[in-house]
Amino acid sequence: MIQNYKILQDVFNKLRISKNIEVNKLVKGRPLDNLEFLQWLKRYCDSVNGGIMNENYNPVERRSKGCKERSLKISKKSSKSLQANRLSGANSTDRGPCVGKVCNAIAEEHFIEQIQQLSEKIAGMKVSVDSAEKERDFYFSKLRDIEILCQKPESEHLPMAKAIKKILYAADARDSPLPEANEIITKSPGMFLDEGEV
Repeated sequence: MIQNYKILQDVFNKLRISKNIEVNKLVKGRPLDNLEFLQWLKRYCDSVNGGIMNENYNPVERRSKGCKERSLKISKKSSKSLQANRLSGANSTDRGPCVGKVCNAIAEEHFIEQIQQLSEKIAGMKVSVDSAEKERDFYFSKLRDIEILCQKPESEHLPMAKAIKKILYAADARDSPLPEANEIITKSPGMFLDEGEV
């Protein structure tokens, strides 16, 4: 059991999961300690998977496939770890919490770096949004000015004003009103006279 918990702790450290497994409590087999650890493990799995169970996961098949591959690796690792445990002796108990603290510091540093990167991205996006809003407002004011000119009594009867209003008031963006506006302009005679001819 102790070896399995150590393997689990090594995996946690490699994945930068800042959970220190209290092997001494769990090995004693008290239901409350084991329940607390399993509840934490369930919460962590739910947070990673979004609470969704993988329906394609077959634990029996997964273990039978992995068992053959891992048996050779584990036998080599266990002999090495037994030698390391004999050499380290009492120091092995002192290393546990320290590894957790280092892991927490690394994870915290990683998260701070991610927060800084995301903050920079957010600032860049805010600048882009502000720029887009200014541009939108600029073009909206231009269109509003054109609309006001086209609604004046002295110009609203002109074919060009009618064509512009046709474009401005088009409800469906998929069907372009431009052909109809062109038709209004081309049907009206004397639309494009030079200033000298007027």
